[in-house]
This record gives sequence, structure tokens and C-alpha cells, in this order.
Amino acid sequence: MSTASPEKRRRTDPEGRRRAVLAAAARVFAQKGFVGAKLEDVALEAGVAKGTIYLYFRDKQDLFEQLVRNAVTPVLSRVDELAERTDLSFDVMLAELFDTFREDILGTSRKNILLLVIAEGGRFPQIAEFYHREVIAKAMEAVRKSARRAQASGRFDPSSLLDFPQLVVAPLLLSVVWDNLFSKFDPLDVEGLLAAHRDILIHALQRTKS
Repeated sequence: MSTASPEKRRRTDPEGRRRAVLAAAARVFAQKGFVGAKLEDVALEAGVAKGTIYLYFRDKQDLFEQLVRNAVTPVLSRVDELAERTDLSFDVMLAELFDTFREDILGTSRKNILLLVIAEGGRFPQIAEFYHREVIAKAMEAVRKSARRAQASGRFDPSSLLDFPQLVVAPLLLSVVWDNLFSKFDPLDVEGLLAAHRDILIHALQRTKS
């Protein structure tokens, strides 16, 4: 029976080392931003040699991209699962979608990745392009998929969402930015905001059908 400590096993197991590097990268990117983060910092935070990072990642850009994929894949899977569910009405699906945003992004360190993209995407368009392709575009396609299903049901006319799925994503971006900039002196009730936004959307989509 192995007597190696959990920390020892983490350092010697290849997948454990990769996870440790990703976790360290998340902290370093959050603290220093993309431009300020160095692979030496990530290695020090992870407790590995700098050369170890190159066993798993080509460079800092690749490390960031793998960090994003590792962080958001479970969330995107959940969003896509909601879009595919035929047993959920459109209004319930929206409520579930906003709950997923609030709990799995706003309520976790995943929001730091989005903040980094917002802060540095202008200077590093490859970061913004990657995040849009891998995260935002997939989320908006899930919204369109749900909108098409709602349209087929006859209860709603979600043509606005087919043209502008950003209407669903917008409160998520607002909540992340507001929490980062203004929460200390004007806290935002994110759950209330998302519920109000959902109600406004549902009311508007139902009204356009009449």
C-alpha cells in the first residue's frame, strides 16, 4: 500500500500536475492579468519547475486557452443540456439558465476569467476571439436552439432572441462587471436582477405573439 502523501501523489501524477498548474494559472491570471502573468509565477504557485509547464502547454496562450476550456466545459454542457430538454417550458428553461449563470459562473472563480477577457481583450484580440468562439458563441447558439423550440410550441414569438441572443447573455456580463467595480458601495442583487430580466423577456415575447 502506498504511503505517499496526497501532495506527493499530486506532484508525481501527470494529470495531478496538470491540474495543479491549471489551478495555479487561474490564481496568477486573476492576480496579475494576462500580460503581467509569467510562466515562472505559475510554476512557483504550482510548486513545480518551469519546465514542467511545457510538458502540458506550449506557451502562455495555450495555458490560458486550456484553463478556459477546463473551467467552462461543465457549464457549457449544462447550458446545452437545458437547451435540449423538451420537458421544460421556455420560461422555466430561462430560469434554469440564469440559475446556472449565477451559481456556476458568478458564484465561482470562473468569473475571474471573464473579467480578464473584458479587461485585456482589447489589447489581446486573440484572447477575446478565443473566448467568444469557445464560450460566448456556444452559449448564444444554445439560446437560439431554445428559442426555435419555443417558436415551434406556438406560445412565444422569440424572433428577437433568434436575432439577438445577446439579450440573454447581457445580464451575465453586467453582473460580472458591476460586482467587480461597484459592489463595495452599491451591491447588486444578482438573483433579483436575473429574475426581473427573465420576466421582462417572457412578457415581451408573449406580447409580440398577440
